[in-house]
Parts: sequence; C-alpha cells; structure tokens
Amino acid sequence: MSIASRKEVVARLRGKYARAGAVYRRQLIAELCSVCGYERKYAIKVLTGNRPGPRGQRCGGGVRVYGAREAQVVTALWRVADYPCGKRLAAMVPLWLPAYEARHGRLPPTVRMRVQRASAATLDRLLIPARAHTVRRYGGTRPGHLLRTQIPVRCESWNVDRPGYLEADTVAHGGAAATGDYMHSLTLTDIFSGWIEQAALWNKGATQVVTRTREIEAGLPFTLLGFDCDNGSEFLNHHLVQYFGQRPQAVQFTRSRAYHKNDNAHVEQKNWTKVRQLLGYARYDQPELVNLVQDLYRNEWRLLQNFFQPVMKLVTKQRRGSRVSKTYDRPQTPAQRLLAWPGLAPEQRAWLHRQQQTLDPLVLTDAVRRKLQRIRRALQEAAAHAA
Repeated sequence: MSIASRKEVVARLRGKYARAGAVYRRQLIAELCSVCGYERKYAIKVLTGNRPGPRGQRCGGGVRVYGAREAQVVTALWRVADYPCGKRLAAMVPLWLPAYEARHGRLPPTVRMRVQRASAATLDRLLIPARAHTVRRYGGTRPGHLLRTQIPVRCESWNVDRPGYLEADTVAHGGAAATGDYMHSLTLTDIFSGWIEQAALWNKGATQVVTRTREIEAGLPFTLLGFDCDNGSEFLNHHLVQYFGQRPQAVQFTRSRAYHKNDNAHVEQKNWTKVRQLLGYARYDQPELVNLVQDLYRNEWRLLQNFFQPVMKLVTKQRRGSRVSKTYDRPQTPAQRLLAWPGLAPEQRAWLHRQQQTLDPLVLTDAVRRKLQRIRRALQEAAAHAA
C-alpha cells in the first residue's frame, strides 16, 4: 500500500476513533494494523494524532498539563527535601507544601492542585533536568571476636508487627585512611516504622557506644525490645551485653552473620542516605567535631528524618526465573507509621501529634544547612592548621 493510501485510511478512521468507545477503538486499531501493517502502539499514536514528527518533535497530541510553574515548585521541594525519588516525593508534597507556601507565598489554586495531584511518574518526569548523581567511595568496619559465641546469630529477617526492634551499624569518618583517631557515626533503625536515631562517636569505644545507646533509648517514642548488630567490636563487648541484660525485661540482643550485610539491610541502606550524603567522605579527626555532629544528629536532623521523610517498606518479594518482583507499600514517614499502630502509648501519641503540628520542615532544613556549614568550616580550619 502506498503512503498516500495509508494517509487516506488514517484520515477516514481518525474521526471514528475520536468518537468511539473503548471496545470500538480496539477494533479500529486492529483494522488499521491489518490494513497498513502498523505496529499496535504506532497505530494508536497515528489515530490520536500523537505521531512523531521531524527530529523527534511531537505532532498533535494532548494538551500539556504541567508547565514551568509546576516544575519550579516540584524542583524546589525536591531539592530542599534531600532529593527523594518520585514515589517518596509524592507522599512528601502534602507535608512540605504548606511550609513552602508560608515562605514563598500562596500558589495559584490551579498550580497547587496540579502539584498535589501529580503522580510519582509525573514528578520524576518533571525532575529530569534537575537530576544529579553521586559516586560512593569508602567505608570500613573491623570485626570483633569477643562474645561471638555468646551472642546468638540472627539469620532470618525479623518479622515484627510492632516497633522496638532496632538494627545498629557504625560508619567510619576516617577519610582515605583508617589509621589514627577519628569520628564514627552510630545509626539505629527501627524495622517496623523506619524510625532512625543517630549519634557521633570518637573512636567507637565500647563505653561510648553504651552511653550513646542509653541517650538514644531515653528519647525513643517506643520501648526497646530487640537490638541487632554486625560483628564489630564496638557492639560485641561486655558493656553492651550488661546494658541490655541487666533490666527487668531483657532486650533481645542478636548479631548478623559475618560478611553478610543483607542481614542488617534496614540499617545498611541508611549509611548512604543518612550519613554519607550528609557528611561526605572527609576525615573527621578533631575531637571538637564530635560535639558539632552530635548536636546536628540529635536535634534538627533527627526530627527532619522521622517526621518529614517518608520511607517505603517491602511487602512481597517473588522470584520468577532470573526476574525478582518486589512490591512496596505506600510511602509514609516513621511518625505516621507509629501513629497508625494501635499499641502506641497515649503520652507517646500526644508527643508525636504535637511535634507534627509545630515543626516546620523548611526551618529544620535551614538549621541543618547552617550547622553543616559550621562543620565544614571547622574541617577547613583543622586542615589548614595541620598543613
């Protein structure tokens, strides 16, 4: 069939396609594919007018809904919210948009409605020009052999239905070398809610780990029931065993298998998003930096992550041959997951509600940036003094 004949067939069917229902449209598509030899997807584009033009330009098609104004708002929220994916950003918009409007002025109703209703795929599409990529470099942990036979190994995943079961890990801030004295970051993650707690350590000594763990436990909005860690010497020691064991209700203290990072997958994934992206790979070898980082961890950073950063939880995982299909639940903040748990104590529920109503994510973000600038200045001064 000649090109002119194909154009005549398309022109005849296009009007019918625009007025037809779903069933008749499928028949028209099949007819066009049979007569002209088109592939089905191309036939749909031709009938709707959304066919490729010269040099990839669109010819016809629907009206563009999201413009530069929506992209500007979405990009601003994405950057200030620490560059989340589209699925997490879609859940963050209702939490962050009121604070954005309070600072930048009320958005036009149509723009506000479009930003709130935008799907995760639409948000990802709007963010394509602003995407950035980072490369991972270094991290280190030394195995501990003390008490390895006394602390049980947890090979399977904790299938929990309540908060209180934490995974723990440390991140080294020794720069390009692992020698000498330098700072470490301690991270604890609740498996049920995704609640995250962090602390700064100097040389990750056993007594410091116990002290920081005690401080973190005092501020948890739930009761500590389980503690799972890797085989590092900062965890496998008598100090931590006594801390968890000498109480009316002992904490379930377990460890992962050696060289199996996936045993602590919930906390391992935080090493990049909550530590490296925040502090980078510089060497923190000045003791005064510990207090600066600890102040950041225990205040604004903690509140920002737990109240305004939604997380997704894996619901199902199926393997079909070489393909693995994963299903995740709807993104929610750790605070939202705790509030949805019916067993939460009334005083803890009231504290979470009060924090949600009074906190401003943009104010917290500004405070995080100011403290990071202060930490970077201290690093530069220490480097200049060492030189």
